[in-house]
Amino acid sequence: MTISSGETTARGATTNIHHATNRNKYEKLINKPQMQLPMQDAYAETEANGSASADGNFNKHFGNGHAIATGTGTGTGTGTTTDRTLLLPLEDTSDAASIVTYKLKSNANGNGHSNSCTSSSTSIGIANSSSSSSNCHQGAGGAGSGSSSYSMGCICHCCNLIARRCFGFNVRRCVLALFAITMVSIFYYTHYFDTGVFNGLIQRDTHPAPIINCRMNNAAGKHVREASPAPDHRSEARLRIDPKVLVFVETTYSGLGRDIAELLVYNRIKYKIEVAGKSLPVLTNLDKGRYGVIVFENLDKYLNMDKWNRELLDKYCREYAVGIVGFLSPSEETLVGAQLRDFPLFVNTNLRLRDASLNPGSSVLRLTRAGETAWGALPGDDWAVFQHNHSTYEPVEWAQRNTNEYPVDSVGQVQLPLTTVLQDRGHLDGIQRVLFGSSLRFWLHRLVFLDSLSYLSHGQLSLNLERMILVDIDDIFVGEKGTRLRPDDVRALVATQKNIAAMVPGFKFNLGFSGKYYHHGTREENLGDDFLLQNVQEFNWFSHMWKHQQPHLYDNLTLLMAEMHLNYAFAMDHNIPTNSGYSISPHHSGVYPAHELLYVAWKKVWNVKVTSTEEYPHLRPARLRRGFIHRNIMVLPRQTCGLFTHTMYIDRYPGGRDKLDESIQGGELFQTIVYNPINIFMTHMSNYGSDRLALYTFQSVIKFLQCWTNLKLASAPPIQLAEMYFQLHPEEVDPVWGNPCDDARHKKIWSKTKNCDSLPKFLVIGPQKTGTTALYTFLSMHGSIASNIASPDTFEEVQFFNGNNYYRGLDWYMDFFPSGETMAMGMGMPNSSSPMPTQVGSPRYMFEKSATYFDGEAVPKRTHALLPHAKIVTILISPAKRAYSWYQHQRAHGDVIANNYSFYQVITASDSAPRALKDLRNRCLNPGKYAQHLEHWLAYYPAQQVHIIDGDQLRQNPIDVMNELQRFLKVQPLLDYSNHLRYDVKKGFYCQALNEKRNKCLGKSKGRQYPTMDERSGKLLQRYYLNHNTALVKLLKKLGSRPIPQWLKEDLSTGT
Repeated sequence: MTISSGETTARGATTNIHHATNRNKYEKLINKPQMQLPMQDAYAETEANGSASADGNFNKHFGNGHAIATGTGTGTGTGTTTDRTLLLPLEDTSDAASIVTYKLKSNANGNGHSNSCTSSSTSIGIANSSSSSSNCHQGAGGAGSGSSSYSMGCICHCCNLIARRCFGFNVRRCVLALFAITMVSIFYYTHYFDTGVFNGLIQRDTHPAPIINCRMNNAAGKHVREASPAPDHRSEARLRIDPKVLVFVETTYSGLGRDIAELLVYNRIKYKIEVAGKSLPVLTNLDKGRYGVIVFENLDKYLNMDKWNRELLDKYCREYAVGIVGFLSPSEETLVGAQLRDFPLFVNTNLRLRDASLNPGSSVLRLTRAGETAWGALPGDDWAVFQHNHSTYEPVEWAQRNTNEYPVDSVGQVQLPLTTVLQDRGHLDGIQRVLFGSSLRFWLHRLVFLDSLSYLSHGQLSLNLERMILVDIDDIFVGEKGTRLRPDDVRALVATQKNIAAMVPGFKFNLGFSGKYYHHGTREENLGDDFLLQNVQEFNWFSHMWKHQQPHLYDNLTLLMAEMHLNYAFAMDHNIPTNSGYSISPHHSGVYPAHELLYVAWKKVWNVKVTSTEEYPHLRPARLRRGFIHRNIMVLPRQTCGLFTHTMYIDRYPGGRDKLDESIQGGELFQTIVYNPINIFMTHMSNYGSDRLALYTFQSVIKFLQCWTNLKLASAPPIQLAEMYFQLHPEEVDPVWGNPCDDARHKKIWSKTKNCDSLPKFLVIGPQKTGTTALYTFLSMHGSIASNIASPDTFEEVQFFNGNNYYRGLDWYMDFFPSGETMAMGMGMPNSSSPMPTQVGSPRYMFEKSATYFDGEAVPKRTHALLPHAKIVTILISPAKRAYSWYQHQRAHGDVIANNYSFYQVITASDSAPRALKDLRNRCLNPGKYAQHLEHWLAYYPAQQVHIIDGDQLRQNPIDVMNELQRFLKVQPLLDYSNHLRYDVKKGFYCQALNEKRNKCLGKSKGRQYPTMDERSGKLLQRYYLNHNTALVKLLKKLGSRPIPQWLKEDLSTGT
């Protein structure tokens, strides 16, 4: 409510109050703000100020949204409006624009609680929104609480209103009036809220607009002037070096060293970490350099290297044209004009800088584009800058001294650019270098570092400058009311798509839909659904699940396909394209860990050829996300952009708008696109309504990429992207199945019928013909140990981790292992005649034996991914005897090559021999390279998880061997094998003792007597395995607590 000196009109009788009298009242209240008038005086004042005019003013003004006013007709006096609620003016003024405060007495008993209403307007009363503003402040003891809102203002006015209407009338009329007001309010609220109009009235326009501007680009993202093409760093010198980086770090845990390694991994650049101060690693391989660039985390380690290693390293760099990258490490000591050792170069350290820019003439820059300035303070207060006086040096990056930090130094001075990254062109000593005055905390240094690797390696470590971008919009038609798209949002989506397409050729948003929830929003949101379908040809489309269900919850293929058919029918009914060959599973369920039914259903219903997930191999770290192919469906890595289903409003973004802009302007989102040639981003429908954060985010980051990089952005459909991806990364075609129980996210989207407890606790890996079947039999006698169900093709061996069985997936492998219920019942086990009874409900120690695992190249990596805590058991015998035994085994099984070639012919076959003969040669010889294969296993498993059995001891003294194995496995209870194993004279080895007179031995194919190996072959094999056996001795000594087998000693003595 306001007070005005302007002209006022009122209906009914009016009473003129003497101005002087009122002024005295005001002055009293000013002097005593807590004073309250007696109730009778208040009522008298109410009557005196024209209460009879209240009804007329309400009908005339409040119904039309105008102010209610009473007062004098000439404007010479001060007008007031009062009602049955006490309004005590605290100030009198003739200025119409001033703010007048009233004290509103809350009750008649003087309890000290009061309300105050303040307003600014041109008339007394309730003003419309265009001419006044009103606030109600509620306090205690006459003091305001400091908070105000629109709702409290309404309460003030409504109280006045109700009191004015009800005073002087009967209770019935008052109740009817309140009831009518309530019903009308409810009707209008529900109507406007459902149509979205109400929301539109109360919501302010908060759609952020991209603010990225480049000197090189216009508003549409086009180059204002033709930029020079990115330089090609390739030269013939690159042919003499490998594309690998040697990184010298201070410690294995140093922060900058870790950042360097992560950046190299992200860009799939091979590297080797060495701790500075030790001897140099081998730098050459024949006539080729092993490393293309040398990186020093701390340049001091290079400058102060001992003379021998420094000369050796510099000689390598000059001879193979290898460059050096060095970072000046921060220190507590501040240097001013300090000269670097042996170089005409001076540094100032521990500076605070701002406003970084790049040298457009630098030959180092390729990925990075010069011409812009990164405004603002640079991260950290430990920057170093370079000063030089030799032509070999050229700045790559400049910055300004932070004048906010050094105000005295900057007064009246022109700030000269300070060199923060320096190129040494090698004119002094023939070695090219790039030196950094700070770490990789500054985002621009990450780009310059990658350019330095490219430049110094003569193009061997250059990154491809083409980047593909696809933006998926998940959950179309899915979402609660108030979070879905309205027609205006769809228009903005189409308009933004056109803007992005002008910068990224071929760009279209990729929309994923679940038809079940079509038209499940408000009236306006349903119109948005319709408008989206009216523009169906503007976008690319792909299918979610019909009800947005998680496919891994289905264990019935028919039901899963039925749900997909419903979504397919919806697409057909609404002219949505169904031939994209791309689909996304809700929450990435069933993609990885792979749910086989999903892959089958996708093929049959949608003919899916491509999908993507953020879960392979894990969500974090994002730099390690990879792709794979399973059941002829290409699975691509999916990237996040910092937007999720709940990030709909800019003022509620975690960390605020600055956090989102940080990701866009050189941060995580920007770097994701820089480092990944193929980018598929996950967004959600809710990110395109409300504040439309996704539109802001992608327009901004694309503009920023054009400002600072020479990347060539483009887009393409998913199938084309997938083909490009696996052409770039053919090594990722084969999947690597991890253990779902080791990742909480994976466990949530894994089939409920699977149980990690049934996975094997240890593996018997072979090699073949060393006694693995006998060991398998002895282990099966233990009541607490159980093996897999037999395979119809490979008998007791699953042979999952090598060969084509691995591509059948984890579900196929786990079907060979009983469920918890089956194990508790002792069912499904091959060792039905176990001498040790198993108690119902007792845990079983699962294992698998596949003798081909030992020398399988990919097997250690695969087994460790799925079974990182498993124990590994291997058996070793003389490699020469093992080779001969395999040859005889093949002869006994009717192998054509073995029966047509002598053993000597087989092991001496040349590489030009028929393929079948070479294969037999390799199977005879390769597994016997024990040290080589054990090293491969030890690269994934610690020595404490690897147990090596002497095969001769297993044959001659199995009781002691099995007791030692039980202790290694920590299996309980221990089985006394002395009561259950007996030597069989006829077989010539130990067998299971069923009773006092009867043994159970292996089949006829086991323990077969072969002709003695010819002497010529024996000597050849002794020489062939000499180096391998020598390496095995060294390995066993390195591992410790493992005695050298007698057969190994004899082979070495005979071989020499």
